[in-house]
Amino acid sequence: MESAVDVRSYFTDLPDPRIERSKRHGLLEIVTIALCAVICGADTWVEIAQFGRTKEAWLRSFLRLPNGIPCHDTFGRVFARLDPEAFERCFLAWVQAVVGAPGAQVVAVDGKTLRCSRDRGKGKAALHLVSAWATANHLVLGQVATEAKSNEITAIPVLLASLDLHGCTVTIDAMGCQTAIAKQIIDQGGDYVLALKDNQPTLAAAVTDSFALARQTAFTDLAASDHAELRTVDQDHGRLEVRRYWTISDPATLAYLDPTGAWAGLRSIGMVESERRLGEQVSVEARYYLSSHRGAATAAGFAAAVRGHWGIENRLHWVLDVAFREDESRARVGHSAHNLAVLRHIALNLLRQEHTARCGVKAKRLMAGWDENYLYKVLVAKR
Repeated sequence: MESAVDVRSYFTDLPDPRIERSKRHGLLEIVTIALCAVICGADTWVEIAQFGRTKEAWLRSFLRLPNGIPCHDTFGRVFARLDPEAFERCFLAWVQAVVGAPGAQVVAVDGKTLRCSRDRGKGKAALHLVSAWATANHLVLGQVATEAKSNEITAIPVLLASLDLHGCTVTIDAMGCQTAIAKQIIDQGGDYVLALKDNQPTLAAAVTDSFALARQTAFTDLAASDHAELRTVDQDHGRLEVRRYWTISDPATLAYLDPTGAWAGLRSIGMVESERRLGEQVSVEARYYLSSHRGAATAAGFAAAVRGHWGIENRLHWVLDVAFREDESRARVGHSAHNLAVLRHIALNLLRQEHTARCGVKAKRLMAGWDENYLYKVLVAKR
């Protein structure tokens, strides 16, 4: 079981929160059983323990298990006390060893609240995780936990600092549209495409006015090389969606918008207008962005970055809720919600990297639970 040993090798320095006399089961064995169980469809400590008992003979092919399979209370207690930041560092080391630097792709950063992790009786807020998602590799690169969405501003710099951003284009929603975050991305060798809303009211109004004026004159006041436009049409299930993308990279416009150079590396501004038609209903929405990416000064490059960002919603957050039932998870004691979320991210990365089965993540989890040979494939998938 060479791959399981390889995965576990990145967690050997994980601090054990238990006192010596209470260690009937090895920490790495507990983590390994839990990871295999989550891959195979287990979503609770009871299900993880039941998986261990059912697959004990198979687990003994690469684990010692001198005292058998831990009970569900043991799994719950250990993961409630395990340091989640140390667990995240081990996860990050493993991802970096498997993937290396993300390279020239969009890295989307966004937050997700684990709704059932709230414990009102104890005054405990729901856990909010800010994650980085490699849109080309379809992998979770890292995550940082907060206790409120408003704390994303402090969590994002911590998450970015843990990543190699050279060659990446980092996309963040309006919460992360901050001059300090833009500078950090540039300093770390990356580029940014940041959504702009009312958290930067003066700048947002100026960018909105700039596009309104440019569209009134059909962009004739700008040189051909200083603006770009793209139109796309998508139709599915009776819904028609027309998107129009505009970028302005005119130096005079950028100097007017950012006279003090507060936005490090600012090279262009972008606008997306989405028109959705469903039957007789029509809705139009406009969104605005700041960008440092030379490629995003072209409409196609800008569109790719904006559309790529939504991969974190569709391929990460939605999958965690549907395939892993994350929003239903009631793990609340201590750090259990956070550590179980890290286990889900590891499992999702492994399942995403196994390419022989042409099916979705939920089906892969079922297959791994049914077939030990397929579970082995997931654990040893060539990355």
